[in-house]
Amino acid sequence: MTTNQTTADVLVVGSGIAGCAAALGAAREGAEVLVVTKATRPEETTSHWAQGGIATTRSDPDAFEQDVLDASDGTANPEAVSVLVENAREAVDDVIVDTLGVEFDRDGDHFDYGREAAHSESRILHVDASTGRHVLGPFLSHLDDHEQVTVRTDTAALDLITHEGRVHGAMVDCGDESENGSDNQFEPVFAGTTVLATGGIGALYGTSTNPETATGDGVAMAALAGADVDDMAYVQFHPTAYAGENPFLLSEAVRGEGALLRNADGERFMPDYHPDAELAPRDVVARAVADEREATGKVLLDVSPIDFESEFPDLASECEQRGVEWDEGIPVEPSEHFLCGGLAVDDEGQTSLDRLFAVGECACTGVHGANRLASTSLLEGLVWGLRAGESASGYNPEVVEAPDLRDSDPDLPSGFASEKFVRLRRVMDEQVGIRRTPDGLQRAAAVLRRLKGEVDAYARTRTARDLYELRNATVVSLLVVRDAIEAEPVGCHALAGDPDETDAPNETDGTETEVPNASD
Repeated sequence: MTTNQTTADVLVVGSGIAGCAAALGAAREGAEVLVVTKATRPEETTSHWAQGGIATTRSDPDAFEQDVLDASDGTANPEAVSVLVENAREAVDDVIVDTLGVEFDRDGDHFDYGREAAHSESRILHVDASTGRHVLGPFLSHLDDHEQVTVRTDTAALDLITHEGRVHGAMVDCGDESENGSDNQFEPVFAGTTVLATGGIGALYGTSTNPETATGDGVAMAALAGADVDDMAYVQFHPTAYAGENPFLLSEAVRGEGALLRNADGERFMPDYHPDAELAPRDVVARAVADEREATGKVLLDVSPIDFESEFPDLASECEQRGVEWDEGIPVEPSEHFLCGGLAVDDEGQTSLDRLFAVGECACTGVHGANRLASTSLLEGLVWGLRAGESASGYNPEVVEAPDLRDSDPDLPSGFASEKFVRLRRVMDEQVGIRRTPDGLQRAAAVLRRLKGEVDAYARTRTARDLYELRNATVVSLLVVRDAIEAEPVGCHALAGDPDETDAPNETDGTETEVPNASD
């Protein structure tokens, strides 16, 4: 076991908006904070990729709460939704506007609030259609200048350090060189409390709006340590990702301004699927787009009703780079976007493990239930990040025996991790995608169990970042499948062939089936 070590009052794993907010919240309470992130630049965080904006409370908080509940098909936790809405305006004003000085788009002297799917009014603060990058960059710069916060990039957490049910920090991969100047690449970071803010699971799917670094690390590490997870079946697909090489997200704000969805026959089809048409809840629109693509060959986002280039210059630039003539419609398809579930936490981000917190997409606060309302992810990360950082302060680090990460065997076979990822993504795309079947989920569970066994055989005696990312991805994939086998088919979790498409009961052939555990 390495003798090099680092200590901090609060260890934050991840550098998206939730991790940054947790670091800020803890530092404001006087804690010495260490942020470790495997990202080497902001573009490798999910927050940077967020487009639409940050929903906030305007004149009618009750309407905001009801919109969140309605979008979730009534499955969100009302108490969690109240926490989100009651703290929304103060958190945004305090951190994003006053502390970071983010210049949201304006209409004259007032904010230019946008509207997106399933919102009953315009309440979304935005910077063009690339809000994430305009928030995260200033946030990271602010933390870089904060005397009580240290940020270490290219530093991946590999395993949590636990002792007698308490989390004491994490073992980290320091990249090319240890922070302590040692040749040892792996070292323990001991902390009074640990906050996981590792983002989503987009790397588990072939097409995703997430960066390729989104391998579910926080969920997997905590689940392997015994933490509770919830709502893992509910993986949200965004309905309008560019369907071509180098895909990118076309924000729901485009439809909020009046863009329409048309199939290959030129027909506007969303009114046939939902009374709110293009502004129906995200899960409804995503399945409709998938159905029309299958039936007619393609779906186009018709932006002719709006001044696309003027209103969404960033998206227009993305189209120009790919040679897309947006006047003829932009080809779109559903793409994995957001994990509504994750590590089960309370209203301050505390997990079921002592002194372990989770915030952002890797956490399940109960706000989203089975389907997330547009432009609530950055807000949730901000609100819960601040609350978790404050609550995580006041504990001193304890040095305990750290796990011995063995690296005694030869290097992995060439291409091992990348080849296994191809296999994992194939089964997730085919069996655990936008529509699922009970039989398909059982087949996926069997394939993933075997895959995890192969990965574990190497991980027992080898330590490498790509191997641990693959381990994490297989663990999280199994957790998604396990919950999908048991979960009610509602919201994001739809079973193919249901008479009512989204609301039919989850029926099987009545046979008992083994359900995989994270440690299988």
